[in-house]
Formats: sequence, structure tokens, C-alpha cells
Amino acid sequence: MHTVVRGAGALGLVALLLAPVSGCQGDGRSAAEPVPISPVTGASGTGLAAQRLDWRPCPAPSAAQGGGTPPAGDWQCATLKAPLDHAKPDGKTIDLALIRSRAKDEQHRIGSLLFNFGGPGASGVTTLPALAPAYASLNTRYDLVSFDPRGVGDSAGVKCLDDRAMDANAAVDNTPETPAEVKALDVSNAQFTAACERNSGPVLPYVDTESAARDLDLMRQVLGDQKLSYFGISYGTELGGVYAHLFPEEVGRVVLDSVVDPTQDPQQSALGQAQGFQLALDDFMKACATQDPACPTGSGGAEGTARITDLLQKLEKSPLPTGSGRRLTESLAITGIAAALYSQQTWSALASGLTQAMQQGTGDVLLELADSLLGRDPQGHYNNLNAANRAISCVDARQRYSDQDVERQLPRFRTASPVFGPFTAWSLTGCTGWPVPGKTDHPDVSAHGAAPILVVGTTGDPATPVEGARTMAQQLGAGVGVTVTLHGEGHGGYNTGNPCLKKTVDAYLLDGTVPADGTTCS
Repeated sequence: MHTVVRGAGALGLVALLLAPVSGCQGDGRSAAEPVPISPVTGASGTGLAAQRLDWRPCPAPSAAQGGGTPPAGDWQCATLKAPLDHAKPDGKTIDLALIRSRAKDEQHRIGSLLFNFGGPGASGVTTLPALAPAYASLNTRYDLVSFDPRGVGDSAGVKCLDDRAMDANAAVDNTPETPAEVKALDVSNAQFTAACERNSGPVLPYVDTESAARDLDLMRQVLGDQKLSYFGISYGTELGGVYAHLFPEEVGRVVLDSVVDPTQDPQQSALGQAQGFQLALDDFMKACATQDPACPTGSGGAEGTARITDLLQKLEKSPLPTGSGRRLTESLAITGIAAALYSQQTWSALASGLTQAMQQGTGDVLLELADSLLGRDPQGHYNNLNAANRAISCVDARQRYSDQDVERQLPRFRTASPVFGPFTAWSLTGCTGWPVPGKTDHPDVSAHGAAPILVVGTTGDPATPVEGARTMAQQLGAGVGVTVTLHGEGHGGYNTGNPCLKKTVDAYLLDGTVPADGTTCS
């Protein structure tokens, strides 16, 4: 079983397809002047903070990063040395993979803008070049910089199961209904955990979000920035919030988009995701019924949900064939449906996949959608998204859930979503038996004294419901969290190209203009 992705695990598939909408409301107020760039000196410029990066043309992405060809254009890559254990800064080190595109207008350069695209587990080294057109206006005055966080990709990437074992793991029944099925899921989780410990045991205690936040501050110093300018998406918002808590005086211009609720424990978060994906599914079915008389989910609502749950029940007994020779199981179908809901632009693929499965008896489209979320390429190779997601999630969160805990909560999850509820509920057992204890009940993001931070939420976001943005702003503290709400669909607001939201965020990052708290775009 794969851990429920806390953030933008489907960015590689859907973020490039996001469509623009329009409209804006809100006033502006001035922030501090752009922070001048100067070399880091003094105590902060000693030790690892004094290292110099050797920027070179980027190689092709590694298998852990997802493979492929080198990024086209003027991209440069480098390796940053960071402490394995930040409590022992002079001890063992790990290599962190970085990528950048230098500011096009060097005369008016502000500094570096660091990106984290979520997951946890998304490779910034591969994601930033793919999404760079969405950030072209910011690239005029910022070096766009991203990285593979510790445990991800080429940054001491966590290794667990091999490709064949991952295929078997992804096909396991993640919605068990009998004692035998529960036992099979437990065995699958135990095999995944044992493989992670066997292949990556020494790094597992150190892939937590707090350590990644300390890496961010090391990057800031090595890159020569007095303050951190940062753009975090999905789980990247949790990372940004933790950074602001640890280093409030170092916060420059920070945007948190598609926000993880920092007050929720894993059970609350999983329940919120079940509700969020059901809301997005309902919105998809409503649009489908309006636009297509032959919509596979009929009139939507209860009828559409019933058609999908009926399909899933049939798949549990008889998985569908695909052209690849693999079979579409119930769990893979749920994963594929969820993947398509990350972006309104992939709703058409979801309609095609459901039509194919319900009427033609094949599962190719839904399987392809599932693979995109699981990090599997057409050749059958997996990147380390799921391994990193599991490792980071389990070392961050102290809670461990038993089968009995899940069974007690199943009625609430089924009420939240007949389609996604059981799937997200059983994901809670993914950390049971993990070899490293979790660190916190939930992250502390209070950031008294930090500069204003833009907190962006989208009303139709399936993975990080919009309420999380409001909670994050409250937790950051009065005068720090500034909410901006996009009325729209999908996971990730800025990347939709919405003119209002783009104008608001660009004015803040490029000119220092902080929008009024409560600004809305539609």
C-alpha cells in the first residue's frame, strides 16, 4: 500500500495541464523594500555555510528522480553538502541535489527564490524545469532554485522495494473487508517497511521536515541571500511553515500555495482528504453531466457515486485487463481517479477512463493515471516518491494506528466519501511498525516576528482543502499569515495561470506589495 500523498504527488502529470480562469478582488499595501544581496559573512559564513557551489549543466535525471533527458535551456545543477544530523554539524554529511535558472534581468535581480513542490517526495530537480513556464515572470528578477529534499531523488534518496515488488505492492487491496484481506495489507506494509529499513536504515531518522527546514536555511546562506524567498506548494507549505517557526527573522518573501493544515493529526488529515476528493469528484460529475449526455457517471451526485462504487466492487472481484498485460485492480482504479482530480484539465481523461472501464471492460486509461501518481514510468521503473513519502511522513508524525483503530473510524470515512473513504482510512496503517519513532503530534508553525507570508487556498482543492489555508494563516500568527483565496478547481493555485492570483503573487514577490488579508480571486 502506498501512503496517502500529503501534497502534490501528481504534479508531474497534471500541473502542466492547468487552465487559466479570471477575476480579482482586494487592495494592496506596501511591504519592505527588496532585500539587497550580499555575501554571507561572520559566524553564519563558516563551516558548511561557507561552501561554494559548483554549478554545471544538468545531467539526465536519475532513476530515483524519475529518469528522462536533461532539461532543455540554461539550467544548472549543483550539489550542496548538509549535515546528516543537524545536531552534529561537524559530523557525517549528505549531498543535496540543487537546480537553478538564473535571473534574466541581472541588473534588477532580487535574489534566489527556492521552490518545494510537495509530496513529500517530489523531486524539485525534475519538477522545476517542467513547470518553469508558469514562473517565467518571477524568473526575470529571481534565480529560480529548487532541490531534492533529504530522502528524495538524488538527496540521499530513500530506497525500499524494487520495481517488481512495487507493482505487487500497488496492486494490494487497500480497502480490506475480510480478516484475510486485512492480514494481506498488513503483510504488504511490513514488507515495504522492512525493505526501507534494509536499504536506507541509516538515513531514516534524519529525513524529517525540521531537518529539511534547516537545510533550507543552509541553502539560503550558501546562495548568498540575507533572507529566504520561498515558494512552497502543498507539503511544501508545511516545510515553509516549519522554516518560519525556526527562523522567523530570516523570512523574506514567502508564498504558501495549496496549504496543508498544520493542526491536524494524520487521521484528521486523511479524513479531510477523503472529503476533499469527494468534493472534487462531485464537481467533476456535475460538469460531466452538463457537458456530455453520455457521461459515464450519469447525472452525478448519488447516482454517479453509486456507479463508481459499483465499478470498484466489480474490480475487487475481477480486475480489468490492459494493453500492457497488467490488470487494473480496485486500488489502482481509486488511485487513478484521485490522480485525475488534481487538475480540472485531466477531468476529460477521467471521463474517458471511466467510460472505458464501465463500458469497454478495459482499464488502460485509469491505470496510466494511477501510474502518474505512483511515480511509475511506461517502462515499469518507479522513482522514489512513494518511498520518500512514507519515510518523511512516518518520521514526522508520532501517531501509529492499528487495524482496530481504522475499523472504528471506517463509518466516518465512508460517510465522508463512499469512493475514497476506506482507501484513505486504511492508509493510516502505513507507519505501523516503522523502525523510527515519529517526532511530533503536528508541526509548530507559529512565526512571531516574521515578515508577511502569503497563504493561498483554492476552494475546490481535493488534496489540501481550502480550510487548511485559513488555519495555517492563524497559526503563523497575527500580522504574518495573509490569506488569498482562489475560487476554482484543482490542486495548486498559481500554476492555473489565474490572472488575478498571478498578479497578486507577482506583485508581492517582485515588488513587495502585500495584498489585503482575505483577498479573493475567481
